[in-house]
Amino acid sequence: MTAASSSAAGSHLKHAVLIGAGRMGSAMARGWISDLGSAGLAKLSVVEPSPGDDVRAAAATKLIDLNPAPVVADIVVLAVKPQGFGAAVETLKAWVGPDTLVVSIMAGVTIARIVGALGSAKVARAMPNTPGAIGMGATGFALSDACGEDEAAVTAMLLEPLGLVAGPLKETQMDAVTAVSGSGPAYVFLLVEALAAAGVSAGLDEATANALARETIVGAGALLGEFAEAPGELRKQVTSPGGTTAAALGVLMAEGGMPELIKRAVEAAVKRGAELAKEAEGA
Repeated sequence: MTAASSSAAGSHLKHAVLIGAGRMGSAMARGWISDLGSAGLAKLSVVEPSPGDDVRAAAATKLIDLNPAPVVADIVVLAVKPQGFGAAVETLKAWVGPDTLVVSIMAGVTIARIVGALGSAKVARAMPNTPGAIGMGATGFALSDACGEDEAAVTAMLLEPLGLVAGPLKETQMDAVTAVSGSGPAYVFLLVEALAAAGVSAGLDEATANALARETIVGAGALLGEFAEAPGELRKQVTSPGGTTAAALGVLMAEGGMPELIKRAVEAAVKRGAELAKEAEGA
């Protein structure tokens, strides 16, 4: 738990409502349910028409209230698909009062839109990524102007079950967060695909190439998590002068190679994120 989280945990325990318990919502709920008090919660309600087994089990043991009648809550966490937000607004309003902190993990839905739709000025907009479903994600968040240090600490604590939490950031940075960490797992999966395909071209059978490529990326990621060295330093440790890795990196790091491609990819994702936000605002 971070210092900010510890401070928040020592404050008044709150009633939180989780709207949506899909993969990401369930991952957060599992973290909170393990110790509601440490999560700063006195009570947790979950609204989900098709809850998974873990949510049903928590409801059966009275750790949570599943699909209760709506009442104004201290915190409302929106873990619904962004395209369904507009249709759900009238239902969501029943949970939200003027002092409710609304924490959204809906991609592309701006703070201004949430404030305008639900009426609370206290809004946190977060962008998790898919590894958050197993507690190994990276999440950035931004806050509305009405939020202060308490809201920042509560938001960080609520997001901690997903993994690394970065924030509060400026909302103008959220498209970059989406492009780097939100979309980033797809880039890594593509690298595995490409590496395996290159292995097949070099003479390996498909099963062996896939296994080697997959575990190489998994192992490299584990090294990044285990050691404090910068990625560039770890890369140098693998690279012997004049060796096979140096030959490969000479191609990957040449002009127009991987660094430039990744930069262009992130720029394209940032641009598309801004476009999607404008399209959503006009919807």
